[in-house]
Order: sequence, then structure tokens, then C-alpha cells
Amino acid sequence: MPSDDQEFPPELTEGENFVAGPLPDDETDAEPVDEAAIDAEARRELLAVEAELNSRWPETKIEPSLTRISTLANLLGDPQRSYPVIHVAGTNGKSSTARMIEALLTRLGLRVGRYTSPHLQLVTERISIDGAPISAETYVNTYRDIQPFMSMVDSAAGDEEPRLSKFEVLTGMAFAAFADAPVEVAVLETGLGGRWDATNIADAQISVLTPVGYDHMEYLGADLHSIAAEKAGIIKPNGVAIVAEQEPDAERALLERAVEVDATVARAGSEFGVLSRDIAVGGQLLNLQGLGGVYDEIFLPLHGLHQAKNAALALAAVEAFFGAGKERKLVVDVVREAFASVETPGRLERVKSAPTVLLDAAHNPHGAAALASTLDEEFAFRRLAAVVGVMADKDAAGILEALEPVVDEIVVSRNSSPRAMPVDELATLAVSVFGEERVTVEPRLDTAIETAVTLVEQPEDPEEPVSGGGVLVTGSVVTAGEARTLFGKEPA
Repeated sequence: MPSDDQEFPPELTEGENFVAGPLPDDETDAEPVDEAAIDAEARRELLAVEAELNSRWPETKIEPSLTRISTLANLLGDPQRSYPVIHVAGTNGKSSTARMIEALLTRLGLRVGRYTSPHLQLVTERISIDGAPISAETYVNTYRDIQPFMSMVDSAAGDEEPRLSKFEVLTGMAFAAFADAPVEVAVLETGLGGRWDATNIADAQISVLTPVGYDHMEYLGADLHSIAAEKAGIIKPNGVAIVAEQEPDAERALLERAVEVDATVARAGSEFGVLSRDIAVGGQLLNLQGLGGVYDEIFLPLHGLHQAKNAALALAAVEAFFGAGKERKLVVDVVREAFASVETPGRLERVKSAPTVLLDAAHNPHGAAALASTLDEEFAFRRLAAVVGVMADKDAAGILEALEPVVDEIVVSRNSSPRAMPVDELATLAVSVFGEERVTVEPRLDTAIETAVTLVEQPEDPEEPVSGGGVLVTGSVVTAGEARTLFGKEPA
């Protein structure tokens, strides 16, 4: 099933940047390797695999069933049972929290696999081993290895039954790649919801629930209790649930599931949390209450209270994984090193200075509100222009309303996805929120960014300083990813 962050980036095309993984050492006396030719071949093979995957059910189409993925995993020898799992679900903050968990586990000496979705730029980003996306070669080889078993599952489906979906195949690939590595622990981010998500066939000992908000109501329910109940499906019998601060209705649903399966619960604001935070150059300095004690002077190179809370959540999850608690702490210096190394591409990521250009993948009102709060608290732009491109099935009005108090001008645009909201439709919403005089329309994303840069570099008042302007590119994971490519950033 698709991710709650799922923006379904358009698949790799011939015009997109491609970075092949490292090539194996040549131990023969063969002629020198033409790396450019190998890169081109890897590119062709990756394109071929993506074309095959795109012939399957798209990630926007779902069916509540674990039968197909369970059958595929069984045929593969249930690779997801060959390593312990930390499972992350929620509406916002899943990918950032998963990356923080990965960083902590890695610094503590474990080999880690991380499966997240969607990707910003390249599909290989979804499956990470040792803190880096797998190579195109590994991606293609993993697909080819499981392809015969995929065919068996597809053949067993009746005329009225769907074949394996694209997301189910990708999940099977991640399970297999992690087992082949092999990893010592896997961090899995759910797709849509949790109970029926393909990742939920993994038996996670630690389940992490980030804040639950309104998104995908057509699948998860019209109220927070229903939405949270679906996400709570990742909490396993006798497991441990690490729960972020939640709205009361959402928290009640999560706790009901924990009681039902006799899981141990640790809640932010009770057993763990953020004790204090100070804005610092390039991020923030935190004092965190963990399950085993206080961790002070933690530098996090990310902005926003929401990221501080994600850090506390990740810390508690890793403490629980190692059995920490009751005055048993992780090594503080290692925790400091881990958090200082965290990178979250596309999450308030600075890609240019003078003027500052920030990218953020906020794609629902909850995420946009956290983004706006961070901009207001931690940045002091003289003038801020936002380039916004939103998917047609998202609450665009809610996103725009959340951004309006901190944005001076908005440039309405769109990304290349066929699911992108038409520019004229988004412009109409923007005018209703910002007023006509603050809205500019530029259908091409590259031109929209150039226009926004020009706006902040040309102050309305001749006596106003030119410096201090900022540009924000947001509204969609795809929008952030395509902007990242425009600025020459490699997949991460």
C-alpha cells in the first residue's frame, strides 16, 4: 500500500539524473572498465525494471489484504523473519524518525537496513543499507531474483483477484535485500495506515507511532480515532509501542490496541520527551529525557520543534530495542555523534544561499503547519516567497492556509506527476487565501523557482536591503524531489 507521505514521484525517465552505485573491484586482467558504459547499462536496466513495475497496480490503488505479500514472502523463505524489526507508522515525521533510528543503531555498531517511501529523486532511495541507497545494480538484481516467485503469486490469483501491486513487490525486494546483506536490524516505514500495509507482515518487536493527523480519509476513516486505529495495527502482541504526543482521540485508539495485544507502552510527555531546546547555528541543541535517563547537549542539525520531538521518539525506540530503561542508558557520546550526523533530504533542506532556498516535502495541513511554525520561530527572512506545487488529491487549501501567515508571496506551479493539481485550480485557491496581488503563476517548476528568487532579490521599497530574502519550495514530496534535482543534489 502507498505511504502516508506518498506523493508517487514520476518514475525515472531518460531525461533524469542517474547515479550508479559503486562498481566492484576488477580482480582480473581484463581491459580497463568503461565506467560510463556501465553506468548507461545500469540505467537501461533500471528503466526496464521500473517499466515492469509500473505495469502493476499503482501505489495509489489499494486493497486491504496481506495475502499476496505474505505468499510472496513465504516463497522467498520469509526473509523478514531473519532480522529484528523496528516499525514506524504515523501521518507525518515517519521518514525523519526512521533516519534518526537508523543513525543511532548504526553508531551503536549494528548493520541497518531502512525501507521508506516515497522517494525524492530515485527509486533506489527506498531501500537503504549501511546508511546509503542500494546501487542500481543491486536494485535490478534483487528484482530479477524474486521475479520467478512474483510470477507464482500472480498465477495463483483468480480472474477477479489483482496481481501483486507495485508497493508489495518493492516491499518484498526490501525484505530480500536486507536478508542478503545481511542486516542486523531493519527499520521499516509503513505505507498507508498500518494494519493492511505490506510491511506489516514483519513481526516488529518495537512499534513507533509518530503524530497522527488527517490524511487519506477515503481509506482510513473520517475521524482521528478511526485513522489511528488503522495505524495502531502495527503494534504486535507482547511488543513495545513508542508513542509520540497525540490528539486525545488518536491516543485513545493507540492505547486500546496496546491493551488488546498486551503491549508495553511508552508515551512522549510521560516516559520520554524533549526537556529543553535552544536554537543553534545549523539546527538546535537538545536535552532529551529518554527511557533510561537524561541525554544532554544533543546537537541536531535539523530545524523545528517537530524534529526535536522526532529525535526523542527515535531515542526511546532505540533504547527500547536494546532494553534500556530504569536508569540503563545508552552511551551518551555515541547518541550525540549519531544525532549530529542525521540528514533528512527534502525536509527544510537548504540547497542554496544568497538568497536562501529551502526545500520541504510538507504535503498536508499538519505538515505545513509544522513547517510554518519552524519558519516563524527559527528564520528571520526579510521577505519569503514560496513556490508551491500540490497533488490533486491533497488538501491544497489547508496547506495554503497554514503557510499564509509566514509567506509574503506565493508562486503557484506544478511538478511533472500526472497527479499534480492543475496550475489554474491551485491558483484559484491561492488567490482566495493570499489575495490576487500576492500570487504569481508559473506552470514550469524551474521557471517558478527563478521567479521566486527574482521576487525576493528585488525589494518593493528601493531603500529596503536586498539581502535577507528566502525562497521555500514545498507542497509535495515530488515537488521537493524535482527541485532537489534542479539544484544538482544527488539522491540520498
